[in-house]
Amino acid sequence: MKPVHARISSIAFAAAALALSTHAQAQTAPADAAAPAPAAAPAAEPTPEHSFSFNVGLTSDYRYRGITQSRFKPAVSAGADYAHSSGLYVGTWLTTIKWVKDAGGDAPLEWDVYGGYKGTAGPLGYDVGFLRYNYPSHKLAVSPNTTEIYGALTWNVLTLKYSHSLTNLFGFSDSKHSGYLDLTANFDLGDGWSVAPHVGRQWIRHNSPYSYTDYSVTVNKDFGKGFVASVAVVGTDAKKDLYTTPSGRFSGRTGVVASLKYSF
Repeated sequence: MKPVHARISSIAFAAAALALSTHAQAQTAPADAAAPAPAAAPAAEPTPEHSFSFNVGLTSDYRYRGITQSRFKPAVSAGADYAHSSGLYVGTWLTTIKWVKDAGGDAPLEWDVYGGYKGTAGPLGYDVGFLRYNYPSHKLAVSPNTTEIYGALTWNVLTLKYSHSLTNLFGFSDSKHSGYLDLTANFDLGDGWSVAPHVGRQWIRHNSPYSYTDYSVTVNKDFGKGFVASVAVVGTDAKKDLYTTPSGRFSGRTGVVASLKYSF
């Protein structure tokens, strides 16, 4: 969703998970002393107060809110996350990009820093936080560096999230207070398989011709031991004459994206 001057070619983002604890049922004494006592249930692992995780990834095309950030080329990424048992979390994520260079700048990387708080309220899960997108040494006239705050509610398989920019949005002039609203579902199919349909709407304040809707359907396979593969069909209804690569290709076109992620 970042502009290439009048043409535009960023994650999403990853956040730390909220752990749920379980409790083992107490064992009662057997009625017949001669009968063998049942084996004691294993004690539940306590939720760690502090947890750290790391990830590396490879994707065939880095799409952010439906728009290619890597000019339809592969991108590599790495991230680190910290979570506290209270629900607080912070993290960082780094990925290769091409859109800033396409805009006449000189930033081959996107570096994100984020933090927030996750919790539950009855049947609802909630997540509030901030996300800072950095493009070191970008050399663009209007800075692409962007700060957003966000809030999300999860019920059953559905998550509704709103992100609001506190700065100009990815190099669009006078675009402070732009917003992105998205709805995502996550269906567990069993045996490590899941499918996640998604739709989102990006509003770009004072730059309404660049506003658009994106959509995707992602199929994931968790192979265990930290490896997750995914294949997604991604597209947008962005205006083709505004969202193009330097070679004139529509950067929001419908396409298939394959990814592999390893977490440890």
